[in-house]
Amino acid sequence: MHRILLLFLVVVSHFRSQCVADEASSKPRESIKKSPSIDEMLLFFPSKFPEGDWQPKHLNFEDVYFEATDGTHLHGWFCPCESPRAVVLIAHGNGGNVTSRADWLTYLQSRMRVSTFVFDYRGYGRSEGAPTVEGVLQDARAARAKLCELTEVKPSEIVLFGESLGGAVAVQLSSELAPSGLVLQSTFSSLRAIADVHYPKLSWLVPEEKLNSITAIKSYHGPLLMSHGTADRTIPYSLGKDLFQAANKPKTLVTIKNRDHDDWMTNDYLRKLDAFISMVGKGKTKQ
Repeated sequence: MHRILLLFLVVVSHFRSQCVADEASSKPRESIKKSPSIDEMLLFFPSKFPEGDWQPKHLNFEDVYFEATDGTHLHGWFCPCESPRAVVLIAHGNGGNVTSRADWLTYLQSRMRVSTFVFDYRGYGRSEGAPTVEGVLQDARAARAKLCELTEVKPSEIVLFGESLGGAVAVQLSSELAPSGLVLQSTFSSLRAIADVHYPKLSWLVPEEKLNSITAIKSYHGPLLMSHGTADRTIPYSLGKDLFQAANKPKTLVTIKNRDHDDWMTNDYLRKLDAFISMVGKGKTKQ
């Protein structure tokens, strides 16, 4: 049964790739939107609008609409803070949508006193399209540009903040254009490595270079704060530690003992995050 399913997925993936190739001759390169590959079908678990609470009571936010370079229409929440200590771009994990982060955004806004922009990847929330790795990276670049526009800060003054899958997205962005600081929560060393954990019989389908954070993070030379739970059953602690060891200094790893993937908000971590923001925060928002 597994072999039949695998064969079916391979055929579907090949057919979709061929359709994209056929379209390439009649469309400009930047307008071509690729279909998800097999490994991407197993990677992304989007929640579409209206799933979630889209009017959280205690969060001051603005709906922001923008576009990726291929024309995909995207959506995010800009959560401004008066006289912010930092301007933060948040790349979330592979599940849910922006509404799933409302409590955390409220904490960052009211307690950490930072302005944040969290965006939904294509196919998530109010964002159009279907998620692919290439597309999600386009979305993140577009979100960074939009945040610069909203706050009148430079990309080098933004703090990049990635959780889980979003950690890999943030690492890729930091390797292309260095931010003021990089914060990674419960993320992995490479997509192939995490596929080895969850889909060992299918992990060979994942190209080694796809979302290879170990390779990308070597190009980043700014401040890094990482956190990871030792009891993480989604992304093993060892994968986070591998990524941390590959990173350049200055860097700090907060090991959260006996905590699982989404159970990371300890007082120790929040204190170190607060200190990190004080060190790297440079942004300001429009008044």
